[in-house]
Amino acid sequence: MKSKSIREVFPLLTQGSSGGEVITLQTKLQEHNFNPGSIDGIFGQDTAKALIAFQKSVGLTPDGIAGRNTWAALNRKRQDCTLDTGLFTVDAVSQIFYDAPRSNIVKYLPLILNALEKLDLGDRNMVLIALSTIRAESASFAPISEFRSRYNTTPGKHAFNRYDFRADLGNGALGDGAKYKGRGFIQLTGKANYRRYSRRLGLGTRLVNNPELANDPKIAADLLAYFLKDKENVIRQDLAKSNLRAARRRVNGGTHGIQQFTTAFRTGAGLLRSNRAIA
Repeated sequence: MKSKSIREVFPLLTQGSSGGEVITLQTKLQEHNFNPGSIDGIFGQDTAKALIAFQKSVGLTPDGIAGRNTWAALNRKRQDCTLDTGLFTVDAVSQIFYDAPRSNIVKYLPLILNALEKLDLGDRNMVLIALSTIRAESASFAPISEFRSRYNTTPGKHAFNRYDFRADLGNGALGDGAKYKGRGFIQLTGKANYRRYSRRLGLGTRLVNNPELANDPKIAADLLAYFLKDKENVIRQDLAKSNLRAARRRVNGGTHGIQQFTTAFRTGAGLLRSNRAIA
């Protein structure tokens, strides 16, 4: 039997191409949550934009050409996902968290990297997003409870009263604000999130009944990973557009901590590029 050529296995497609192979390309892009426009077999501007965004998200040259490497990335299965967690040593992360106790990094970094790996978030972009999120939410590199502030508490009122009866947080009673305040590496907030992620982690209603568990180191690491997993596709699209502000909003809903977030991400990316992160 005659073997197929590389070009037959990986058809070279560019803007202007058409046919069934383009439909396959458009379908693959859509599966990765990059919108190619209509699935019509015509490689037009929308398909080119989606392809370039996808290529950026996986670290390929963003040339808008579907060649061998692009097809391999589009066809990549979950178990084939890149693992870059080995690059994030204690020494490297200490340069991002320069004012955090090194002992915290030694203690908690393995839990965080393991949680990310389990959910196929072990590539450098998603690890950087995770670390940058921690930098913005818990600069000490430890799972903590949210502090009382003017953003969550009205002067002269009980702590976290601004979170009480917040339908968007799932809080429906007096005291829910304090009970379901931000905790962990991700600062999980609101009864709805405690309920949702308690189920996601296979904990039943334990987080709802005992919210302090969100500060348990392993649970806090898993919460961070699961929260980012739920936002993975849109975060990757934001990163493909170099839009760190939008990526931050996916987690926080606003721009709180944006400076710390962007600085941490760029510092980490710079360390990896220069290979200074590899001990």
